[in-house]
Amino acid sequence: MTAVVLELKGVNKRFGAVQALTDVDFRVDAGEVVALVGDNGAGKSTLVKTISGVGLADSGEFLFQGEPASISGPQDATALGIATVYQDLALADNLDVAANLYLGRESYVPGPLGSLKMLDGTGMERSSIELITSLSSRIPSVTTPVASLSGGQRQIVAIARSLLGEPQLVMLDEPTAALGVAQTRQVLDLILRLKERGLAVIVISHNLADIFEVADRIVVLFLGHNAGDYVRTQTTREEVVRAITSGPGIPAGVGGGADDAPAVTL
Repeated sequence: MTAVVLELKGVNKRFGAVQALTDVDFRVDAGEVVALVGDNGAGKSTLVKTISGVGLADSGEFLFQGEPASISGPQDATALGIATVYQDLALADNLDVAANLYLGRESYVPGPLGSLKMLDGTGMERSSIELITSLSSRIPSVTTPVASLSGGQRQIVAIARSLLGEPQLVMLDEPTAALGVAQTRQVLDLILRLKERGLAVIVISHNLADIFEVADRIVVLFLGHNAGDYVRTQTTREEVVRAITSGPGIPAGVGGGADDAPAVTL
């Protein structure tokens, strides 16, 4: 049987008078890519923040690998095995690829005087090459400054860095935003390789073309509510767009105005 990595039940979150999430259920399995979609204000970012520990849910049940879990901060999420790659990537442009991969996780070797430690640049470079190679990704060199990389290559570095903690779940926030065709192809291929490694993957995206290429399931949020959970091979873009724009059980075109146009790419 497929192992459920993360399961949320009845998650609620309020910001003052605004109910951002209402009884939201969500699940992702090992070796599964789940796309989380919805119009602006649907609750995607709020849900991601509750999973990553950046924001706390007001109520709801969290299960990680079948066990009750409490996430009260990013450290809790990381300790469980949840890695998040945000849209801004948080890379240091002045450092090379290896230094970015090990930023905050640097390894050291004994210095010539025994009591001092030296940065293990050679070891980190070797490990960085092994990691990038294991992902079948193309980076000119791990000594290349990140500032000189393409958008797709920068995304690869950020994703590779998230794997150093050996997570069970990787969340990717708009991983193909503002990328060209070739760079998007690199990132989509990498997402599929994460799936092949048995990781649970959550992709937050407005690009339905990309989603229909890599996702196994598509979960739709509408105004903080569950609006649909579709097996990708058993649905259509039209059905997903209808859920994004009209919500659960509401005919398309009802209840929306000109300012409610969907932020999706068809």
